Amino acid sequence: MLTSDQLALQEATQDFADEQLAPHADEWDATSHFPVDVLRQAAEMGLGGIYINSDVGGSELTRQDAVVVFEALATGCPTIASYISIHNMAASMIDRYGTEEQRQRYLPSLCTMEHLASYCLTEPGAGSDAAALRTSARRTDDGWVLNGVKQFISGAGTSQVYVVLARTGDPGPRGISAFIVEKDTPGLSFGPDEKKMGWNAQPTRQVIFEDAQLPADALLGEEGKGFRIAMSALDGGRINIAAASLGGARKALEQTVRYATERETFGTPLSGHQALRFRMADMKTDLEVAWTFLLRAAGALDARSPDATMLCAMAKQVATDNGFKIANEALQLHGGYGYLSEYGVEKIVRDLRVHQILEGTNEIMRVVIARSILGGQ
Repeated sequence: MLTSDQLALQEATQDFADEQLAPHADEWDATSHFPVDVLRQAAEMGLGGIYINSDVGGSELTRQDAVVVFEALATGCPTIASYISIHNMAASMIDRYGTEEQRQRYLPSLCTMEHLASYCLTEPGAGSDAAALRTSARRTDDGWVLNGVKQFISGAGTSQVYVVLARTGDPGPRGISAFIVEKDTPGLSFGPDEKKMGWNAQPTRQVIFEDAQLPADALLGEEGKGFRIAMSALDGGRINIAAASLGGARKALEQTVRYATERETFGTPLSGHQALRFRMADMKTDLEVAWTFLLRAAGALDARSPDATMLCAMAKQVATDNGFKIANEALQLHGGYGYLSEYGVEKIVRDLRVHQILEGTNEIMRVVIARSILGGQ
């Protein structure tokens, strides 16, 4: 059950989604427009640094507060909600692991979204097997030299700040370190914007390092601790994406209920056919089950519970699977109209499909869960 403060937060965020995201989402999707000006309006509400400490301009909210925010935002546009999640994830890594100089240098402008942030872990040959990444960082007298390619990076080319995972040591997770890389770094370039099924309102590009020169103080956290830093950030990223799935699914269900009461077949509204009523009942049940479990996982992360990583993986798997299933069922219940962009459901289906893949595929979520219950085996 949400607290009174969380209900007020939900209402304010829902109003923003209804007024600033939903009316423009289809156009942004059709034109592949990344609405940076709207992101900065979201930041004025404190959404650029949701769980960032207040001394650098953050809102210092809880992870449970954050899932309330992302669920509501996604009713307006899952794509924009998901990018704001990624931005917050990258910023939180700097807040948690950065030096005081790094925090003061980067976080104030990230919290206002004057500057945007991207998270660079995945590579062309290292997705689910993240510890196999090959981007290298070689120490020099002046700092570091990066070489390699990062794949599927949201915000790439527009973001000013990139949190990059690179190999500084031996193969495996212990040889990985984290770095803060600025957009104007010599040797940094970007691939073309990917043509995607969904998430078209945010750019997705390769980030390419060719003898990219970094100062010594670009290292984030301790050398060799980057993989642990990356994985700790993913717990929060997973529940945020789960919340965005449920927000999109809620919007799809609401539109289906409206359509079912207006559309008639065989002289009766769709909502009068028992078979369709049962299907909508199942959609609502799946939505509420996932939302209830998501709040539990977020609470565990706030409490730093020892089973938080497992619960976040479970919540990500359940919420993204249920969210896509609900959206896909909503399209089906709209019949041919669901396939038309003007009804808004097909975009939700396209946007939510990738949530079962990113922040660790749902197959990898099962690996995480099984490892937890089998004592690390």
